[in-house]
Parts: sequence; C-alpha cells; structure tokens
Amino acid sequence: MNVPSLFHFAFLLREVRAPSWTRWILRKQQLSLPSVPLLQAARKKNSLTLLELTEAELEEQFVRGDGPGGQATNKTNNCVVLKHIPSGIVVKCHQTRSVEKNRKIAREILQEKVDLFYKGEDSDVFKERKASEKQKQEKKRRAKENLERKKLFKEMQQLDKE
Repeated sequence: MNVPSLFHFAFLLREVRAPSWTRWILRKQQLSLPSVPLLQAARKKNSLTLLELTEAELEEQFVRGDGPGGQATNKTNNCVVLKHIPSGIVVKCHQTRSVEKNRKIAREILQEKVDLFYKGEDSDVFKERKASEKQKQEKKRRAKENLERKKLFKEMQQLDKE
C-alpha cells in the first residue's frame, strides 16, 4: 500500500466510526419521547370517536416559529397555524422542523379540541382526561399512605430500641 492510499483508508475508517459524543446524542434522541398531542400517547389509535374535520372548515397558515433554535427556527416558515372556522378554535404547532409532521400534529390536536368543544362532557377526550386525572389522584393517595406507614414503622423501631 502506498502512502496516499493509506491516508485514504484511514480517512474512510474515521468516517465509519462516529465520535463517542455523537453516538451519545443519537442514543438520547432515540430514547426521548416524541412530542405528541394531548392524549395520543395515553390511548390506543382509533379508540376514540372524534368528530371528523373537513378541509373546507380549516384555514391553514405557515408562519415563522419562535423559541430556541436560532437561525434554523427564525428563517423557516414551518410553524403551522390551523383555524377551525365554524368554532373559531386556533391551534399553533411547531413541535418539529418538518412542515408535514407539524400539519399532521396540528390537525390531531385541533380534532381533539373541536370534539371537546362540541360534545363537552360527553366527549371521549373529556372522559379520558377525567379518568387519567382520577388515576393520578389515586396514585398520589397510595403514595401518601405508604409514606405514613413508613413513618409509623420507623417510629415503632425507635420505640423498640429504647
């Protein structure tokens, strides 16, 4: 092997193996939870019967996003503003850098909000929120009871030692 091909071979090896910090960032991105609409993470797909939205009822705009991200955020119009004309509900979505993903997410969020607006307490979204809230309160209550039991147990141990 001559010298130029040796350098070329070393360069290829360096391209194949990513630096350790890059692998760490990629691993963190894979482990992080994706940004999803309000209740999509908690429910199974198509388990809720939401009102259907037609494109004629929607007014869509693409605006510049805000928040962290610097030039990539400030110079691209990938933030979606979606308005449901009959109800006047407006949703702004800038969760990803992709316009198509933001459009899809905005429609899902708007569909949940419109369903909640028209059906009120009869809405599946409302019922699911109430159920998750009740579960959360129950979990809190059990944790509080366990803490009280632990305190009593420690006090009993202290009394036994004396």
